[in-house]
Amino acid sequence: MVTRREAAQRLDIPLEMAVRHGIPSRMSEQELNELDATPPAWLAQSRANRTGKKAVWVELRCDVCGFTETARPKKWWPAFTYLTCSHHDPDELPEPGPGMTRSEVDGIGSGFIGVIDEAPATH
Repeated sequence: MVTRREAAQRLDIPLEMAVRHGIPSRMSEQELNELDATPPAWLAQSRANRTGKKAVWVELRCDVCGFTETARPKKWWPAFTYLTCSHHDPDELPEPGPGMTRSEVDGIGSGFIGVIDEAPATH
């Protein structure tokens, strides 16, 4: 059985769209494969409208332990140098390069911290 969230990820649609168009909370692999192979008009239109500029789902991977999670990307997420589970110690990541500053962004996915190493701004 496949959950609605898994179906949305595999169909590459937002979870809200899956709910709105009646994808059940659980479905069989066969039902999902049929939906993917012969998409209804709303799914075909969604696929036709994609520009490829914005991912519907992204895989987050901890650079310390390798834990992964699939999440909807947020517009406010900057480009991260590293992602780490929130329970890891910051010392478990490599040190920033010479002259680089490090900042952290909490609240990435369900339990990640985004780490950004960047050169200080020059005035």
